[in-house]
Amino acid sequence: MKSFRIILIGSSAGGLQAIMQILPELSKEYPIPIILVQHRAKEPKDLLEEVLQHKTKLKVKQADEKEKILPGHIYVAPPDYHLLIEQNETFSLSSDEPVQYSRPSIDVLFESAASVYGASLLAIILTGANQDGTQGLKAIKSKNGYTISQNPKEATFQLMPESAIASNTIDKVLNLNEIKQFLINLSNHV
Repeated sequence: MKSFRIILIGSSAGGLQAIMQILPELSKEYPIPIILVQHRAKEPKDLLEEVLQHKTKLKVKQADEKEKILPGHIYVAPPDYHLLIEQNETFSLSSDEPVQYSRPSIDVLFESAASVYGASLLAIILTGANQDGTQGLKAIKSKNGYTISQNPKEATFQLMPESAIASNTIDKVLNLNEIKQFLINLSNHV
């Protein structure tokens, strides 16, 4: 099995329910950092991290500017900021214009991570009602990264996984239980 240094997950409408199906069984010592872009409101009282923390053993936190990316964590893109990964494997935040009507944008994270991690990158696209993520997946594939899409037939909103699959950038199409098992199996091969 291929080994990865980073896992990216992009989701939009219906994403919280999908994420909560794939993350709870990951061990507290999960060896690969997970970075999540969930399209979310600009509300200051957004409880995404708190909700996720109750569902997983990993430490869930909002990504901070210049923060070093560490295993055993799920980093969440903050509301109303694009999340990028720098060459020194730290985060940077941007308030540039929305991409695909979204800030944070999945494309922005995926594209920046592709240039840093290349073939040691795993990206997963989940349910969503727009095409965010498709351009980022193209960047990941151009650097030989590995890509998974949720099966659109089980997605709450099919457009995002369908767009990803139509772009011919997806290595595997899996249902949520298969994605969960794939992630669990990765930890056994690090």
